Amino acid sequence: MKPAAQAALGRLKIWLLEAAFPVWWEGGADRAAGGYFDRLGFDGASADAPKRVRVQARQAYAYALAPQLGWTGAAEAASRHGLEFLRRRRAPDGLYRLGPRRDSDWDGMGELYDQAFVLLALATCRAAFGDPGLEAEADALVERLAAFAHPIGGFAETPGLAAPLFANPNMHLFESFLAWAAVSANPAWQALADRQGELALARLIDPSTGALHEGYGPDWTRLPAPVIWPGHLYEWAWLLLRWRPEDSAALAAARRLTDLAERRGVDRRRKVAIFALDGALEPTDRGARLWAQTERIKAAALIASLTGDQDYWSVVAEACEALERFFQTPRPGLWRDRLTHEGSFVEEPAPASSFYHIVCAIAELERLAG
Repeated sequence: MKPAAQAALGRLKIWLLEAAFPVWWEGGADRAAGGYFDRLGFDGASADAPKRVRVQARQAYAYALAPQLGWTGAAEAASRHGLEFLRRRRAPDGLYRLGPRRDSDWDGMGELYDQAFVLLALATCRAAFGDPGLEAEADALVERLAAFAHPIGGFAETPGLAAPLFANPNMHLFESFLAWAAVSANPAWQALADRQGELALARLIDPSTGALHEGYGPDWTRLPAPVIWPGHLYEWAWLLLRWRPEDSAALAAARRLTDLAERRGVDRRRKVAIFALDGALEPTDRGARLWAQTERIKAAALIASLTGDQDYWSVVAEACEALERFFQTPRPGLWRDRLTHEGSFVEEPAPASSFYHIVCAIAELERLAG
């Protein structure tokens, strides 16, 4: 790891351990009603927003990683605070919901997406705290998700839905299956992860451009006007390399995804990964979201570690500096979420959902630093 990236990791860890972990446990946890608030204002007060499954699961994940990152606070209590809130609200059909089931308006970030994060939280808590009962719960959820499986691979938004199909929830299921494969002796988890990785290589990645789209037609056919998120190009690249780090096809696809995001999805003036491209790989939204910067860090760092290509460590250092700009808030430990094309941040409460991305990026840098 180059000195600039190593120094950035040191700064990020100080911010995380001294500010972010304490703030979100002390101010982000709802001690009265349970679970975590969805957003915090820069005064530290909870903002008016409904609680979401993904936030509870992501906070459980983040605090499960806290001990290995060096936090000496109440990590297990903080993690279980989110997870137990979800477990008490498991619906009769075996899925996790905090509100009415939505049967329309599929967008790739609905019920299936939420279940993926529950699986990730269960796996991470199993690894961190050694609760063997969590795997039975995960097994039951996967059994329920079998009804969502698409005949030729991947998962649909709801059972029997032919289209639209979305890459985003399948990406997070890939992540969750890999997390379970790392902690469980059951080979079924690795088989599930393998099918997701193979779906990406065979059907989701466009061979003509190397890009991976957000939405697809029936049987994972490519749409005539695709939407491409550079942040997800990095995220898929990282997952493919975590899946098969020594596989030439996975490495080639991951490098192509990352290099494409670097060429077409980074604003060189602001030095940030932007939000969206079209099918011609031209920007359609030059705004920048916090989460995309964390995915840029993860992909570049892992490629640098696996290949020895030092240029990627320079990408890591630049992406870390970009991420740190999002952390410049009146109260340390909070963040801004959206940077406009003009270079100003949108004034809005800090979304708890971003913590998962931040903690994952820092944990990956820590792992790769040895």
